Amino acid sequence: MAETLPILIADDQRDVLEALRFLFKAEGLTSVQAMHPDAVIDVLKKQPVAVVLMDLNYTRDTTSGQEGLDLLERIRALDAELPVVVMTAWGTIDIAVEAMRRGANDFVEKPWDNARLLSILRNQAALNATRKRAQKLEREVEILRGAGGDFIAESAAMRPVLEMIQRVGPTDANILILGENGTGKGLIADLIHQNSRRAGKSLIKVNMGGIAEPVFESEMFGHVRGAFTDAKQDRIGRFELADGGTLFLDEIGNIPLSQQPKLLRVLEDGEYERLGSSRTSKAQVRLLSATNADLADDVAKGRFRKDLLFRLNTVELRLPALRERREDILPLTRRLLLRFGLRYQREGVRLSANAERALLGYTWPGNVRELSHVIERAVLMSRADEIADLDFSFAAARQSESELDHLTLDAAEEMLVRRAMIRSEGNVQRASDYLGLSRAALYRRMEKYGIRSPGEAGCE
Repeated sequence: MAETLPILIADDQRDVLEALRFLFKAEGLTSVQAMHPDAVIDVLKKQPVAVVLMDLNYTRDTTSGQEGLDLLERIRALDAELPVVVMTAWGTIDIAVEAMRRGANDFVEKPWDNARLLSILRNQAALNATRKRAQKLEREVEILRGAGGDFIAESAAMRPVLEMIQRVGPTDANILILGENGTGKGLIADLIHQNSRRAGKSLIKVNMGGIAEPVFESEMFGHVRGAFTDAKQDRIGRFELADGGTLFLDEIGNIPLSQQPKLLRVLEDGEYERLGSSRTSKAQVRLLSATNADLADDVAKGRFRKDLLFRLNTVELRLPALRERREDILPLTRRLLLRFGLRYQREGVRLSANAERALLGYTWPGNVRELSHVIERAVLMSRADEIADLDFSFAAARQSESELDHLTLDAAEEMLVRRAMIRSEGNVQRASDYLGLSRAALYRRMEKYGIRSPGEAGCE
């Protein structure tokens, strides 16, 4: 079977249910049973299934198939594309045609032929699994399109980010985006907003590190005229601007401890007062926040409120550093070359092979932001249309020690093995080729460092 999901068998005869259950079990297939139409709908509302195999006749009417046809329409109302195979002991061509017209995928008569029945079910489940994979890819493409072409996510390390955006983007859950400086946390906030129900409303961005403590309330909640010496007129705050939409608080770890209770209140009940006003206002916003700080450590040290952190991180989304998603470096670079080539009238600029190797060999402590700066400077400064490795300025790397300098030999070896597994997307042969090891030698090191088999969570 193409999926591990069970087959839902619907029939009012217990011996039929048992016969099918044993047949499927012998073939390594799981199943769930239902004996009347309402029970079928209850199962479908509670769990996903691979295929529905359903009788057309139930206790109320044993010959016309009308109960089954009505049930088929109810199933289609729940899931328009779930494979449904219908069966009846009173099968006629008219019932078969009507069942297919109402959305059945195939039709079998009782007594059934085991081989034919299993073939039909397997084929329908495989087609359904293929359709779901295609739909998932289409959703990922839509996410990328929603970024205006600026978002590259071809690496295995970025796949969980795409999946998370798909899963929680349409909800109103507060999301805390974590990652090093320059990893693109603001771009991820854009993507989440564009894939939410609030996409037609405002996305208001605030750099919390740029708001001085004395003006925090005025900036976030607004003020009324005369609230303080320089308050010459009323001011709308960021929460009011974002009402009905999304509010993105970047560098959330920089919010002063004294102001955190005020932010917590509006997150808890949506209420706030403009500075200088006693009138309570309400704002209905979806909150996104981002930081490169360790907020759990800040909580432990008394610099950040635990209850505020709980409000911020209903969902945590972690962005990998660029060094952890090396498959994206060259695609990102090509996109940046197009952008800066147009900006500086250098449309024909391209990378040499040495330049590509230099980009892949660098550790990128500044992440995508640094890559953008390096490519922009290279486009400006290179004399030829082909950029060479010498056209790059990796100032940060020259001024700092190597990433490996502070690691023990074992720690450095473990890091290289893990990176090779990421780069090869879990393919042990390719990873061993990257490292210049035999497969057996790589397996020994994977066992030594507790790195799991390809595709498992340990290879991250």
